[in-house]
Amino acid sequence: MPSRFRRLDGALAELPVEEPTLLTELDGFLTGLIVCREPIPVDEWMTVIWGVEADGVPPFEDPLDVQWFVKALAARRDEIARDLSRGKLQPILDVDERDGEILWEYWVDGFSDAIALRPDAWGGAAAVAEWTDPWHRLQALIAIARGESVEVNAFQDRAVAELTDTVRRLYAARDREATPIVVDAIAAPKIGRNDPCLCGSGKKHKHCCG
Repeated sequence: MPSRFRRLDGALAELPVEEPTLLTELDGFLTGLIVCREPIPVDEWMTVIWGVEADGVPPFEDPLDVQWFVKALAARRDEIARDLSRGKLQPILDVDERDGEILWEYWVDGFSDAIALRPDAWGGAAAVAEWTDPWHRLQALIAIARGESVEVNAFQDRAVAELTDTVRRLYAARDREATPIVVDAIAAPKIGRNDPCLCGSGKKHKHCCG
């Protein structure tokens, strides 16, 4: 694990909450925020990480620790977004040291926490053709992770592949559905070659910025 992830993992473990968020849960949570069809304000989702007990106040004694923590979350979030935009996903997953089993369920738990912030935005997309199948697959993954499905034993060997493929498909469907933001271009003023330069140098445009 890269040192930046180890430091973030340690910071999460030291948060003064009853059940600190695991790094793999955080990774799933950030991914869920990105895939969600509705933007969620930072102040709202940060409370999930810091805990309700913090009442929106960062639980760090040193302001520099707050800055580092927020930047670390933003860096990982941006990294996930870049991977998804390229059709990839590299989730941070824990591994059971006893048998090498990948504990993907914790990652899904984090993703579920993101869904819980905007359940209508997720469920309301069921009518969108490209969203329907991966959404149902994701619900099946969540049920297995929570022990609510009998498929868990047969599914375990392909869980990670199913997870990454499902999330990639959800992101692709959301990305195609999203309305692009159009920014009006600002026309630059026209200026003749022999006119005074707009920079205020007093020189002709052709001898200055032109």
